[in-house]
Amino acid sequence: MAAASGSGAPSAVEALRLRRILCSRLYLDDIPSSKAPVVYSPAYDISFNGIEKQHPFDSAKWGRVRSFLEDAGLLQSDRIFEPLEVSEDDLLVVHSESYLNSLKSSEKVARIVEVPAVALLPNLLVQQKLLYPFRKQVGGSVLSAKLAIERGWAINIGGGFHHCSAEEGGGFCAYADISLCIHFAFIRLNISRVMIIDLDAHQGNGHEKDFGSDGRVYILDMYNSGIYPFDHVAKKYIDQKVELDSGTKTEDYLENLDKALKVAKGRFKPQLIVYNAGTDILDGDPLGRLKVTPEGVAIRDEKVFGFAKDQNIPLLMLTSGGYTKSSARVIADSIINLSKKNLIDTVISGEKSPWIVAESYPGQVSGM
Repeated sequence: MAAASGSGAPSAVEALRLRRILCSRLYLDDIPSSKAPVVYSPAYDISFNGIEKQHPFDSAKWGRVRSFLEDAGLLQSDRIFEPLEVSEDDLLVVHSESYLNSLKSSEKVARIVEVPAVALLPNLLVQQKLLYPFRKQVGGSVLSAKLAIERGWAINIGGGFHHCSAEEGGGFCAYADISLCIHFAFIRLNISRVMIIDLDAHQGNGHEKDFGSDGRVYILDMYNSGIYPFDHVAKKYIDQKVELDSGTKTEDYLENLDKALKVAKGRFKPQLIVYNAGTDILDGDPLGRLKVTPEGVAIRDEKVFGFAKDQNIPLLMLTSGGYTKSSARVIADSIINLSKKNLIDTVISGEKSPWIVAESYPGQVSGM
């Protein structure tokens, strides 16, 4: 976020950002207590006449996660929050007009999602079939921050587009949902300290560029240093960097995570944790190239949720990358495990989560 002017008044850019955030409808007017803090829309899934299969990402992953959770009896569809689609005004909180206009080129979008055939399609179709699902997921990430603050935790069964920054998309990430949800939280939730824990197999270069000089955001990024994006500029902005080698196995992975969380706990006390929980760390993932078992993923998530709960810090989880067909099952099983370990509770009791403490939620701005 740009610095305010020397007089103490916000700059014109900041004033416009503030107005856009305060006028947004993404936080929803009606937040019924009967719903669990889990966010999903059937619009998340991408069906593009088979073209989506030209990328290794399972574009129906999100719906399959939801189905697994429902089949397990953990959630019912009427107790899941459906987010609004993020509007252009919402996106302008982070992105420039020039970047958003560039997405009106199918060729540009094709490069971002790494599917060359998309360049040959009318942009109207690209907007409807590809970018609209992304925009719904971005709306879900923004809403999840509010739910996390109010309930102690939240899960967006989607989002985590950590390769997209304000001015540049890439790696199947067209919108910077992590940056956007944090800027909304600064204003609408009146918080000033956020920790990003990025455990996707890939470096989160998008949010690193967006918050590189912002002391309010602490970034812990643990990733495979031998794969995309090799962004050496963004690496300079990581507060706590843990670089892994291809082939790292479960035991070593979890040992590195334990050490990293211990260091993070001593360095920074956030009011909100944004947890980017990619499953491309799984053994057999063609892009992540790590060798973590499904059980290891569940333990990883358990450790991060425990880290947050032990300190009474609200946490929102984004599902991010994962390029095997087993990814959806592993995500669902991990969420089920979190419930069994009493780290989340999808049974609504009408009471606030025990995670909620006064310091964590200092209050919203007036008019909310």
